[in-house]
Amino acid sequence: MFQLGKTIVSEDIIEKDFVCNLHACKGACCIEGEAGAPITPKEVSILKEIYPKVKPFLRPEGIEAIEKQGTHIKTTQGELETPLVDGKECAYVTFNERGIASCGIEDAHNAGAIDSIAPGFIKPISCHLYPVRVQEYSEFSAVNYHRWPICDDACTLGKELKVPVYKFVKTALIRKFGENWYTQLEKVASEM
Repeated sequence: MFQLGKTIVSEDIIEKDFVCNLHACKGACCIEGEAGAPITPKEVSILKEIYPKVKPFLRPEGIEAIEKQGTHIKTTQGELETPLVDGKECAYVTFNERGIASCGIEDAHNAGAIDSIAPGFIKPISCHLYPVRVQEYSEFSAVNYHRWPICDDACTLGKELKVPVYKFVKTALIRKFGENWYTQLEKVASEM
């Protein structure tokens, strides 16, 4: 672990390799698990505001789940998450003709549908950062690599292509922590 400003960063994000291999996993991270994607209080407001523009990009099952549960849910532990379809995949997930999962929010962003409402909002930051997870504490943020067996193919591809985790999620890390923070991270990586 090392410190960058008000973050404590796991060396795994520099030492481990990762490149999503959607042809192998089919976007399982949006489908597997027992919970929706973590979202921030600020993202709750954004999701409410952009939902009418995102809705045309969603599947009927996702729309139904969102309209029953809301654009987000609050767990019994008080955490904010995206809703799920029948306790399974994220309500915002879409599938292409080959069955590969995508994000309806990101699809709307890519089509320019939400830019006027939420410039730069691609999808929830927890999704954009994955496999990096950020845990917020009162005095600092912990930045960790999350290892999940469904991403083994991504680890293999990352190793083949020699792409460390922090480079794979560069845009998301800059979105979360800023350009200066990322430049400092690159400096630490070059020294390791």
